[in-house]
Amino acid sequence: MARTLFDKIWDAHVVQQVKEGPTQLYIDRLYCHEVTSPQAFDGMRARGLKCFRPDRIFCMPDHNIPTHDQDKPIEEPVSKRQVDALDKNALEFGLNYFPIMHPKNGIIHVVGPEQGLSLPGMTIVCGDSHTSTHGAMGAVAFGIGTSEVEMVLASQCILQTKPKSMRITIDGVLSKGVTAKDVALYMMMKMTTSGATGFFVEYAGSAIRSLSMEGRLTLCNLSIEMGARGGMIAPDEVTFEYLKGRAYSPKGEDWDKSVAYWKTLKSEDDAVFDKEVVFDAADIQPMITYGTNPGMGMKITECIPNGDTPSFKKSLDYMGFKEGESLLGKKINYVFLGACTNGRIEDFRMFASIVKGKKKADHVTAWLVPGSWPVKKQIEAEGLEKILNEAGFEVRQPGCSACLAMNDDKIPSGKYAVSTSNRNFEGRQGPGSRTLLASPLVAAAAAITGVITDPRDFM
Repeated sequence: MARTLFDKIWDAHVVQQVKEGPTQLYIDRLYCHEVTSPQAFDGMRARGLKCFRPDRIFCMPDHNIPTHDQDKPIEEPVSKRQVDALDKNALEFGLNYFPIMHPKNGIIHVVGPEQGLSLPGMTIVCGDSHTSTHGAMGAVAFGIGTSEVEMVLASQCILQTKPKSMRITIDGVLSKGVTAKDVALYMMMKMTTSGATGFFVEYAGSAIRSLSMEGRLTLCNLSIEMGARGGMIAPDEVTFEYLKGRAYSPKGEDWDKSVAYWKTLKSEDDAVFDKEVVFDAADIQPMITYGTNPGMGMKITECIPNGDTPSFKKSLDYMGFKEGESLLGKKINYVFLGACTNGRIEDFRMFASIVKGKKKADHVTAWLVPGSWPVKKQIEAEGLEKILNEAGFEVRQPGCSACLAMNDDKIPSGKYAVSTSNRNFEGRQGPGSRTLLASPLVAAAAAITGVITDPRDFM
């Protein structure tokens, strides 16, 4: 029987099938951060267990760390306690660890691919929903709970029920100003945030293949926001070129053997998916959200649609918007560039391309936060920091930052933030904050005009 890409990787990692139960699946890579791992390590300690394969486990703090003065002690007590616990646990259990200020530290979903730790054909898990990001490498990657983190620490395996398969095909050429973030927000607008629940999604089609590796990582990152268990893209020359020479990528003969195997990682022509969805790239435009879930989005030139559910009305009330309203020209207060969604070098290049030679609006507070130290170094090396500084922006130190209200970077109540992160739930960026999800191009245009602006006006 013809198999999908997901089938091939899943089947290659099955240890055993529990009778009338889940699959015991071998895990190639476990990532741990400071928020979802403490109880897992406590459980290991209580049972007197050591990690089964510590070389397969990589740890780093990212959610709670400040994005300035990282060389000083963390002031916020809860954040300090969580980061200190990860320091202790990684050392005690002998795990690979990139602490604060380590040259490889950053957001775990940025660091994995850029270091060559996330490779095609792998199974990858982390106690974080956006682990789906790593599926862009041609891997089966998904988020797990803290008890499952403990399971993988102890056995390098996990019990999982195999999800259904979905293929989303987007053919055609993406228009000017349309990024991978817009593609994802467009799909969520069409499918809603539950449209892929129960499925593992493979993205296919000419528009997907045209995306850079950074774009693919953004797209797969947002799979979880459609309810999917994960998202993935078959590896190709774009993937191989991105991975070649990275710190943990295979070298020499191992590289040649790996690429030969990776080239087999694609769905067979007659493979059958449980569900097929098709979109036309020509219909996608720059997007922005207006509500309190990522599926409440629209093309930036459109008006807020009508809705008759109580939750829809509640969402608009929270945001201070009305049905039929255009958001173009709406005053904003904050701009956030970063997160595991859009904190990579390509995102900073896009932002800089819009603001070059211009000035940040005086009333706008902008947080530009690279996803890792290597990204920050590259921003400096390419001269992007100089462009950004001249336009009135500051590049901060790496971390999850204003994606979520777990560190100092919080949006004040009632203020509007155009954010390149992944979620716009009530209070996600701080109690009472109002989040409008968008691409780096839309964020940049808002930062210099002070209002929601179509970035194509500057292109």
